[in-house]
Amino acid sequence: MTEFRYDPPDLPLRVLHHDSEIVVVDKPAGLLSVPGRGEDRADCLIARLRGVFPEVLLVHRLDLDTSGVMVFALTRRSQADLGQQFETRQVRKTYIARLWGRLEPAEGRVDLPLIVDWPNRPRQHVNHETGRPAQTDWKVLGSDGQETRARLTPLTGRSHQLRVHMAETGHPILGDPLYAEGAARNYPRLMLHAESLRFRHPETRKTVTFTAPTPF
Repeated sequence: MTEFRYDPPDLPLRVLHHDSEIVVVDKPAGLLSVPGRGEDRADCLIARLRGVFPEVLLVHRLDLDTSGVMVFALTRRSQADLGQQFETRQVRKTYIARLWGRLEPAEGRVDLPLIVDWPNRPRQHVNHETGRPAQTDWKVLGSDGQETRARLTPLTGRSHQLRVHMAETGHPILGDPLYAEGAARNYPRLMLHAESLRFRHPETRKTVTFTAPTPF
Protein backbone atom coordinates (compact mmCIF):
# COMPACT_ATOMS: atom_id res chain seq x y z
CA MET A 1 0.00 0.00 0.00
CA THR A 2 1.41 3.42 -0.95
CA GLU A 3 2.01 5.90 1.84
CA PHE A 4 -0.78 8.44 2.24
CA ARG A 5 0.11 11.95 1.14
CA TYR A 6 -2.30 14.74 1.98
CA ASP A 7 -2.69 17.01 -1.03
CA PRO A 8 -5.88 19.05 -0.55
CA PRO A 9 -7.41 20.69 -3.62
CA ASP A 10 -6.79 24.40 -4.12
CA LEU A 11 -10.39 25.37 -4.78
CA PRO A 12 -12.49 28.36 -3.67
CA LEU A 13 -15.09 27.86 -0.96
CA ARG A 14 -18.45 26.81 -2.37
CA VAL A 15 -20.96 28.35 0.04
CA LEU A 16 -24.51 27.15 -0.70
CA HIS A 17 -26.23 29.20 2.01
CA HIS A 18 -25.47 31.30 5.05
CA ASP A 19 -27.43 33.34 7.55
CA SER A 20 -26.95 34.43 11.15
CA GLU A 21 -27.12 30.86 12.49
CA ILE A 22 -25.72 28.44 9.91
CA VAL A 23 -23.47 28.14 6.87
CA VAL A 24 -23.92 25.33 4.33
CA VAL A 25 -21.08 24.41 1.99
CA ASP A 26 -20.18 21.95 -0.75
CA LYS A 27 -17.01 20.17 0.43
CA PRO A 28 -14.62 19.02 -2.31
CA ALA A 29 -13.18 15.51 -2.28
CA GLY A 30 -9.65 15.36 -0.87
CA LEU A 31 -10.14 18.05 1.79
CA LEU A 32 -10.36 17.14 5.48
CA SER A 33 -13.43 18.40 7.35
CA VAL A 34 -11.30 19.20 10.42
CA PRO A 35 -7.52 19.29 11.01
CA GLY A 36 -5.65 16.00 11.03
CA ARG A 37 -2.58 15.14 13.08
CA GLY A 38 0.48 17.17 12.18
CA GLU A 39 1.08 20.55 10.60
CA ASP A 40 0.87 19.05 7.12
CA ARG A 41 -2.81 18.26 7.75
CA ALA A 42 -3.84 21.62 9.20
CA ASP A 43 -5.53 22.75 5.98
CA CYS A 44 -9.18 21.69 6.19
CA LEU A 45 -12.68 22.89 5.44
CA ILE A 46 -13.41 24.41 8.85
CA ALA A 47 -10.07 26.28 8.81
CA ARG A 48 -10.87 27.73 5.40
CA LEU A 49 -14.36 28.68 6.57
CA ARG A 50 -12.92 30.39 9.63
CA GLY A 51 -11.26 32.91 7.33
CA VAL A 52 -14.73 34.10 6.26
CA PHE A 53 -16.84 33.11 9.28
CA PRO A 54 -14.55 33.39 12.35
CA GLU A 55 -17.26 32.06 14.66
CA VAL A 56 -17.87 28.83 12.67
CA LEU A 57 -18.55 25.67 14.73
CA LEU A 58 -18.46 22.00 13.74
CA VAL A 59 -21.69 19.99 13.61
CA HIS A 60 -20.78 16.82 11.64
CA ARG A 61 -18.09 15.52 9.28
CA LEU A 62 -17.61 13.98 5.88
CA ASP A 63 -14.76 11.60 5.09
CA LEU A 64 -11.69 13.11 3.43
CA ASP A 65 -12.50 11.38 0.14
CA THR A 66 -16.22 12.25 0.12
CA SER A 67 -17.57 15.44 -1.44
CA GLY A 68 -20.86 17.22 -0.86
CA VAL A 69 -23.16 19.10 1.47
CA MET A 70 -22.09 19.98 5.01
CA VAL A 71 -23.72 22.30 7.52
CA PHE A 72 -21.79 24.30 10.13
CA ALA A 73 -23.19 26.37 13.00
CA LEU A 74 -22.42 30.02 13.63
CA THR A 75 -23.71 30.10 17.23
CA ARG A 76 -23.44 27.70 20.17
CA ARG A 77 -27.22 27.45 20.29
CA SER A 78 -27.44 26.33 16.69
CA GLN A 79 -24.54 23.90 17.14
CA ALA A 80 -26.36 22.23 20.05
CA ASP A 81 -29.68 22.14 18.16
CA LEU A 82 -28.21 20.68 14.99
CA GLY A 83 -26.10 18.22 16.96
CA GLN A 84 -29.23 16.96 18.66
CA GLN A 85 -30.98 16.54 15.30
CA PHE A 86 -28.09 14.44 14.00
CA GLU A 87 -27.96 12.42 17.21
CA THR A 88 -31.68 11.62 17.14
CA ARG A 89 -31.64 10.84 13.38
CA GLN A 90 -33.92 13.73 12.42
CA VAL A 91 -31.54 14.78 9.64
CA ARG A 92 -32.10 13.16 6.26
CA LYS A 93 -28.93 12.63 4.21
CA THR A 94 -28.76 11.30 0.68
CA TYR A 95 -25.65 10.36 -1.29
CA ILE A 96 -24.90 9.52 -4.91
CA ALA A 97 -22.43 6.70 -5.51
CA ARG A 98 -20.93 4.84 -8.43
CA LEU A 99 -20.62 1.16 -7.56
CA TRP A 100 -18.72 -1.77 -9.02
CA GLY A 101 -20.87 -4.14 -11.08
CA ARG A 102 -24.64 -4.41 -11.32
CA LEU A 103 -26.42 -3.92 -8.01
CA GLU A 104 -29.69 -5.83 -7.73
CA PRO A 105 -32.55 -5.58 -6.89
CA ALA A 106 -33.44 -2.00 -7.83
CA GLU A 107 -33.79 -1.02 -4.19
CA GLY A 108 -33.14 -2.52 -0.82
CA ARG A 109 -31.58 -2.15 2.61
CA VAL A 110 -28.28 -3.23 4.14
CA ASP A 111 -28.63 -3.96 7.86
CA LEU A 112 -25.21 -4.90 9.22
CA PRO A 113 -23.67 -3.78 12.56
CA LEU A 114 -20.32 -1.98 12.34
CA ILE A 115 -17.34 -1.39 14.59
CA VAL A 116 -13.79 -0.15 14.14
CA ASP A 117 -11.30 -2.79 12.97
CA TRP A 118 -8.69 -1.90 15.62
CA PRO A 119 -5.62 -3.61 14.09
CA ASN A 120 -6.42 -1.94 10.76
CA ARG A 121 -7.64 1.53 11.77
CA PRO A 122 -9.30 3.57 10.31
CA ARG A 123 -11.04 0.63 8.64
CA GLN A 124 -14.41 -0.45 10.00
CA HIS A 125 -15.90 -3.92 9.68
CA VAL A 126 -19.06 -5.91 10.28
CA ASN A 127 -19.28 -7.54 13.69
CA HIS A 128 -22.54 -9.18 14.78
CA GLU A 129 -21.39 -9.49 18.43
CA THR A 130 -20.00 -6.06 19.24
CA GLY A 131 -20.92 -3.87 16.25
CA ARG A 132 -23.30 -0.92 16.54
CA PRO A 133 -26.54 -1.12 14.53
CA ALA A 134 -26.23 0.35 11.03
CA GLN A 135 -28.74 0.53 8.19
CA THR A 136 -28.42 1.90 4.66
CA ASP A 137 -31.15 2.10 2.02
CA TRP A 138 -30.22 2.03 -1.66
CA LYS A 139 -32.05 2.85 -4.88
CA VAL A 140 -30.53 2.09 -8.28
CA LEU A 141 -30.55 5.07 -10.65
CA GLY A 142 -28.95 3.29 -13.60
CA SER A 143 -26.51 0.57 -14.62
CA ASP A 144 -24.54 -0.38 -17.70
CA GLY A 145 -23.61 -3.80 -16.34
CA GLN A 146 -20.07 -2.69 -15.50
CA GLU A 147 -21.10 -0.25 -12.80
CA THR A 148 -24.20 1.02 -11.02
CA ARG A 149 -25.22 4.54 -10.13
CA ALA A 150 -27.24 4.57 -6.91
CA ARG A 151 -28.74 6.88 -4.34
CA LEU A 152 -27.77 5.84 -0.81
CA THR A 153 -29.67 6.92 2.28
CA PRO A 154 -28.02 6.13 5.63
CA LEU A 155 -30.52 5.60 8.43
CA THR A 156 -27.67 5.63 10.97
CA GLY A 157 -24.42 7.55 11.00
CA ARG A 158 -21.58 5.10 11.56
CA SER A 159 -18.06 5.82 10.39
CA HIS A 160 -17.49 4.61 6.80
CA GLN A 161 -21.01 3.14 6.87
CA LEU A 162 -21.85 3.52 3.19
CA ARG A 163 -18.42 2.34 2.11
CA VAL A 164 -18.49 -0.84 4.22
CA HIS A 165 -22.12 -1.64 3.49
CA MET A 166 -21.68 -1.36 -0.27
CA ALA A 167 -18.50 -3.43 -0.15
CA GLU A 168 -20.40 -6.10 1.80
CA THR A 169 -22.98 -6.34 -1.00
CA GLY A 170 -20.13 -7.15 -3.38
CA HIS A 171 -20.48 -3.74 -5.04
CA PRO A 172 -17.86 -1.46 -3.46
CA ILE A 173 -17.86 2.25 -4.18
CA LEU A 174 -15.52 2.93 -7.09
CA GLY A 175 -12.20 4.49 -6.13
CA ASP A 176 -12.45 3.47 -2.47
CA PRO A 177 -8.85 3.13 -1.22
CA LEU A 178 -9.91 1.13 1.85
CA TYR A 179 -12.71 -1.21 0.78
CA ALA A 180 -12.42 -1.64 -3.01
CA GLU A 181 -9.92 -3.98 -4.62
CA GLY A 182 -8.32 -4.38 -8.02
CA ALA A 183 -9.89 -2.47 -10.90
CA ALA A 184 -12.65 -1.11 -8.65
CA ARG A 185 -10.03 0.92 -6.76
CA ASN A 186 -8.38 2.39 -9.85
CA TYR A 187 -10.31 5.66 -10.06
CA PRO A 188 -9.17 9.27 -9.53
CA ARG A 189 -11.33 9.69 -6.41
CA LEU A 190 -13.87 7.98 -4.20
CA MET A 191 -17.10 8.08 -6.19
CA LEU A 192 -19.28 9.13 -3.25
CA HIS A 193 -21.02 12.49 -2.97
CA ALA A 194 -23.29 13.87 -0.25
CA GLU A 195 -26.08 15.05 -2.52
CA SER A 196 -28.54 16.56 -0.04
CA LEU A 197 -29.10 17.42 3.60
CA ARG A 198 -32.52 18.06 5.13
CA PHE A 199 -32.95 19.36 8.68
CA ARG A 200 -34.94 21.79 10.81
CA HIS A 201 -33.46 25.28 10.78
CA PRO A 202 -32.37 25.98 14.37
CA GLU A 203 -33.86 29.48 14.38
CA THR A 204 -36.90 29.45 12.09
CA ARG A 205 -37.79 25.80 12.95
CA LYS A 206 -38.74 25.30 9.32
CA THR A 207 -37.55 22.20 7.45
CA VAL A 208 -34.90 23.14 4.89
CA THR A 209 -33.12 21.08 2.23
CA PHE A 210 -29.78 21.90 0.63
CA THR A 211 -28.31 20.11 -2.37
CA ALA A 212 -25.02 20.11 -4.26
CA PRO A 213 -24.64 18.82 -7.83
CA THR A 214 -22.79 15.52 -8.17
CA PRO A 215 -19.37 16.12 -9.81
CA PHE A 216 -19.14 12.67 -11.44
